[in-house]
Amino acid sequence: MGYVEKTLGADEKIVSKFKIHPIVYLEYILFIWLIFPIYGLIKLFFVEYTLTNKRVVTKAGIISRDTEEMRLSKAETVEVKQGIIGRIFGYGNVIVTGTGISNVVFSYVSKPLQVKRDIDSQLS
Repeated sequence: MGYVEKTLGADEKIVSKFKIHPIVYLEYILFIWLIFPIYGLIKLFFVEYTLTNKRVVTKAGIISRDTEEMRLSKAETVEVKQGIIGRIFGYGNVIVTGTGISNVVFSYVSKPLQVKRDIDSQLS
C-alpha cells in the first residue's frame, strides 16, 4: 500500500496509476556511464607533462589551470608505479619526489620506465 492509498479520503477512488517509463532509468544509467567518462576523456586532451633541462612540469585543466612544477635541482627520487593492467598495456605513474614533502606525479603516462630514464638522465 502506497502513500496515496493510505491518504485516500472517504469518497476517493484511484482511477489509474502511472509509472515511470523504463527508458528513464536507462537514461540515468547512460548518464552515469557515458557522460562522466566523456568529460574525463576531454580533460585528458588538456593534460601536459613536460621535462625540461631544469624542471618537471604538469599542467591539467580545461578552463582553470592546475600546474605543478619542480626544479630538477630539488628532485631526490624518481619512482614508477604500475599495476598489472599498466604493465600489460605499457602505462603507469611516474612520481618525482623532491626535498621536503613535495612531489610531481605524471599519471597514466605511456612508457613509464622510459620517462624515468629520461628524468634520471637530466638529474645526473
